[in-house]
Amino acid sequence: MNIGSKLAWDDSVLPFQLDNSDIRGRVARLDGVLDGILKQHDYPPVVEALVAEMALLTALIGQTIKLRWKLQLQVQTDGPVRMIATDYYGPKEEGEPARIRAYASYDKDRVSGNVPMDQLGEGYFAIMIDQGQGMTPYQGITPITREGLSRSAEAYFAQSEQIPTRFALSFGVSQAPGQPASWRGGGIMLQTMPKASPLHGGGSGEGGLILAQDLVEGDEEENWNRVNMHLDTAEDMELAGPSLAPTDLLVRLFHEEAPRVFDAQPVRFGCSCSEDKVRQSLSIYSAKDIGKMTTDEGVVTADCQYCGAHYVLDPATVGFEAKDGGATGE
Repeated sequence: MNIGSKLAWDDSVLPFQLDNSDIRGRVARLDGVLDGILKQHDYPPVVEALVAEMALLTALIGQTIKLRWKLQLQVQTDGPVRMIATDYYGPKEEGEPARIRAYASYDKDRVSGNVPMDQLGEGYFAIMIDQGQGMTPYQGITPITREGLSRSAEAYFAQSEQIPTRFALSFGVSQAPGQPASWRGGGIMLQTMPKASPLHGGGSGEGGLILAQDLVEGDEEENWNRVNMHLDTAEDMELAGPSLAPTDLLVRLFHEEAPRVFDAQPVRFGCSCSEDKVRQSLSIYSAKDIGKMTTDEGVVTADCQYCGAHYVLDPATVGFEAKDGGATGE
């Protein structure tokens, strides 16, 4: 694939449909997005891997929803990595990019070993959808499975949405000749809608979780199993790129299923933080409370956990007893 083709697919999500199987899907390629997310922090490699996986899941899931504002994925555990939060902001206008941001909260002294999932303890995987002002946010939760974050996301869709779902992801640091090392990743998401959602007293997954294979039967089961067998042949470098275009990958994997592609969605690293939002978050505090937050230099500071933006505010201008005044963001 030439450099022009590579750049055309970087940081994008390509929707597709397999007409012979009644299965839909997405192909994601993220490079600058992952670099934008991870360069803001000095995470240990095992934490970087978890954040990268969550960012890929967020890009794939976010593009499947007719989103007017924000999708958030969140993992909370009692392990060394306490929380991972990712946000996907839908494009405001047709043709504009979607935006993704992510961060992890972790106990540095407890992180050990080289297995990412060992950093997560007992906890849950959650998806939250906020369609904006005047709309009631939606939240769905499922336990984290030890098989990985992707498997936890699949269990969420099986449990909460009754939609058979499969993810295949690949990510890591790569370096082209003469170029600096950088993060990149990619993956495929498959989904099929059952004609009727069967009722289950318990599933075949860990702890009785309902899994994708519990929801399909008859022709749907045959189609689902066949397409997943094709997906199992995908290699890590094919998923992450950049040597193979997503369209060529779909043909390579699913040519017998009559793949049909739609318009790709560009994705960018982007944060929604602002000085106004910092002021709003501090507006519940009294002047006495603000005084306790004031530094020896006589200012109130706030840092964005997602993008690293640093805000410096005059304490007299924040809180519910504030006077009008200005501040600066760095």
